[in-house]
Amino acid sequence: MHASPPVALTIAGSDCSAGAGLQADLKTFQHFGIFGLTAVTCVVAETPKVVRSVHAVPPTILQDQLHVLLESFPVAAIKTGMLFSKAHIVAVTEILQQYRGIPLVIDPVMIASTGDPLLEENAIAAYKERLFPLATVITPNLDEAEVLWGAPARDEETMMRAAHELSARHGCAVLLKGGHLGGPECADLLVENDLPTWFRAARIDTEASHGTGCTLSAAIAANLALGKDLHEAIAASKQYLEATLATSLAWESLAALNQGTVGFH
Repeated sequence: MHASPPVALTIAGSDCSAGAGLQADLKTFQHFGIFGLTAVTCVVAETPKVVRSVHAVPPTILQDQLHVLLESFPVAAIKTGMLFSKAHIVAVTEILQQYRGIPLVIDPVMIASTGDPLLEENAIAAYKERLFPLATVITPNLDEAEVLWGAPARDEETMMRAAHELSARHGCAVLLKGGHLGGPECADLLVENDLPTWFRAARIDTEASHGTGCTLSAAIAANLALGKDLHEAIAASKQYLEATLATSLAWESLAALNQGTVGFH
């Protein structure tokens, strides 16, 4: 008898340094015993320290990937990461609206940890109007929430208002990630069916934060594919993320070694 693990699909960009994007998603799926599928939106030449270039996959090719995967596999959960443009969001929405029964985790990737933009400005309205209404949960960080909500959320009180309003506006659960608040702990807020739940964890002092948003949203999708409810999925995913940050890896780059400077982490 062949093993048939649950299947999850990531629709995301390719990070050639493999710390974020679909590479991080696949590693996360594997950890949870999920068979991972990938639909590539962009090829990104980057490391944790620099984004050199972004090469978008034509939206028709993105749709071809989605068609063949969703027709061929019993996909139990889907996550989206870097979608890059309005055309890509529209292409994804046209397919996914035919698969509304599959849990959908949307990480609205807008800005790289280096500060480089990963989303064209005219794509934000497409997220709000087309894709968010299909979501089980969206997972913005505070910078992304400011763009989506229209005002900064810089403390837990405004996080609460932002999450409630975004959830009501888009008809989905919102996991608002508070890691950018600073302080001794990271506090993430889930609002689901107008009910708030805080997920708190001690802050881990590490420079290796590249790809944390990708990893968390992929872990949530993996746990939903395993049949957990959203609260259980987020709790398990937060534990996994804490473990990866606590055991993060670091190398000196060749250029840094040659110059006697610190490499990337």
